[in-house]
Amino acid sequence: GPPLLHRSPLGGGAGPGQVINNNQSLAGLPGLRRSSEVTPRSSREGTPGSPVSTRFPESRPVVNNQADSMGKPKFIKVTTLEDVQAVRCAEFHPDGSVYAVGSNSKTLRICEYPDISRLTEKHETHQPTVLYKRTKHHKGSIYTLAWSVRGNLLASGSNDKTVKLMTYNRETSSLEGGEKDLTMHDGTVRDCCFVEEGSGGGAGSTLLLSGGAGDCKVYVTDCRTFTPFQALTGHSGHILSLYTWGGGPIFVSGSQDKTVRFWDLRTRGCVNLVQYGSTSSSTGGGGGGGEGSPVASCCVDPSGRLLVTGHEDASVVLYDIRGGRSVSNVKVHSNEVRSVRFSPSAYYLLTASYDGTIVLSDLQGDLTTSLPSVTVASHQDKIITGRWHPHHFSFVSSSADKTSTLWALPAI
Repeated sequence: GPPLLHRSPLGGGAGPGQVINNNQSLAGLPGLRRSSEVTPRSSREGTPGSPVSTRFPESRPVVNNQADSMGKPKFIKVTTLEDVQAVRCAEFHPDGSVYAVGSNSKTLRICEYPDISRLTEKHETHQPTVLYKRTKHHKGSIYTLAWSVRGNLLASGSNDKTVKLMTYNRETSSLEGGEKDLTMHDGTVRDCCFVEEGSGGGAGSTLLLSGGAGDCKVYVTDCRTFTPFQALTGHSGHILSLYTWGGGPIFVSGSQDKTVRFWDLRTRGCVNLVQYGSTSSSTGGGGGGGEGSPVASCCVDPSGRLLVTGHEDASVVLYDIRGGRSVSNVKVHSNEVRSVRFSPSAYYLLTASYDGTIVLSDLQGDLTTSLPSVTVASHQDKIITGRWHPHHFSFVSSSADKTSTLWALPAI
């Protein structure tokens, strides 16, 4: 097809509830109307040129009274967890029933996902139900949390340079004894994620990927033997973000060195490199565009076609993986973008920034034109993570303002 064009940036960030790009509002959130079009996973195929491959319903249709007069979706603060220090990470369990929250206070909590079926605009925010709490979980701040694909393992990483691997019991909603400390890192562990090796569900072993400051290596640990058996080298700066989709075997890492690397666990090496700030996208490895700024966050849509990166310079770059080129540089934030995530069916992008806002962008149109974007949530200080619920149109955020908030659309 014809080359995808770079598009002009949208300008700086916006205050809570502001429509950042007025070309189109997100009135009615069209992707939410597709709940009647569920198709089996096996038959989900992307149309050529489209980054969207899944037909997963984004919960229920949005009706008019869920958007205000400007047509903006109005997310409600359902629960807010208060801590004594910055809350760095929050991650939903794959079944969506609970979410784990990690803080600079070294405290790990597992919170119950609330019932949002009767949520109204008059809802009064309350504390979440904490099902499990562990103080002094690490010797340092909890920087990252990750659930395994099956939801039976939880990993955490810290500036105490360790990764902890724990077993989660769904019946009791608690962590069981016998956690393992992994000590191969020589710097802060910034991110971790799980992949399932081999096919057929239970056939292969569960692997844990972890990366961070220090030696710039991505470590691969076998969760059955608790042994790191591989260190993937290539990055020349701290690893700030790791992401896997579809259970592996490909995963991506974003780094302070202004690159994203694609790794294949079958070949045990780097299979693709995107360099941000490179002068030409025709140079080796492909240029991701942007001014060349450290990659603070990255994710790939479920079809494996579109890479999105959040950068320290506040830019969000959409990159066509198959075409090997940057599609657009989205300017919806005014400070470092620490979290980028696709909604479960990849109709929407959620970006969270140090500017204190979370922005929702619509990916259903032409990605080379200005994306309809709206600020849907805000905190009193830097936002560090924004994570979608696995099957509801709701998300959890965590912030330096010492809180983690669960946001959802009113049902009534």
